Amino acid sequence: MDLSVFKKIGLSDKEIKVYLGLLECGAVSVRGLAELTGLNRGTVYDILKKLQEDGLVSFYHHDTKQRFVAEDPEKLNDIIGKQEREFFRTREKIKEAIPELRSIQDKGETSQPTTKFYEGKAGIRTILDDVLLAMKDADKKEREYYVYSATKASSDINNAYPEFTANRIKKEIRVKAISLASGGKVSGLDERRWLGTRKDSATFIIIYGGKCAFISRDKKGAPVGVIIENEMIYATQRIIFLALWEKIS
Repeated sequence: MDLSVFKKIGLSDKEIKVYLGLLECGAVSVRGLAELTGLNRGTVYDILKKLQEDGLVSFYHHDTKQRFVAEDPEKLNDIIGKQEREFFRTREKIKEAIPELRSIQDKGETSQPTTKFYEGKAGIRTILDDVLLAMKDADKKEREYYVYSATKASSDINNAYPEFTANRIKKEIRVKAISLASGGKVSGLDERRWLGTRKDSATFIIIYGGKCAFISRDKKGAPVGVIIENEMIYATQRIIFLALWEKIS
């Protein structure tokens, strides 16, 4: 049996040991359960109290002693149901708190650029998720971002987030892309022009929502990325991109 499933519902190693011991032995005293599990009686008693609160254990008196017994394992589903309900309540509270948290974040922003560094596939995926999130909050007419596309970085992006383009199209986000080298294609709600260089190892640059993201590789060839959050830097990069876009039409 995979005991890790019990940990996912919040039971510790010792609690799992006591619960399985009860299932195996049926009605048993604290002393008998302590001998079976190798735990001291005080620990066993505390665990039984916790398992009773979870609805997994009950007890009855036999002569002058307490006997403990495991409830039907179906009760485990009750714990999961309770956790699910708590999760959904927490998620709703987080949703309600997000606008206030963003307001706090906005008050704390300064004129200095904020730089965030990311590593590996997970880091690249985080950057791309940020692009989708930023564009999602924009008006439909302004739901567009700009890209300098580089061959090797494009491959890293596809490996990190293969469904990115499909998600972008689903959210009706447009993109203009300038390919620094040959290659690349259009997939929907996008336009592409080619600069005609052979710099296939160049950095992939995304200009979006008041930010600029740079995706490249480190000295060992692993994907890395940086997001710079600053409206002036974004505006400057956007001006340069659109000017170049018109020149290579």
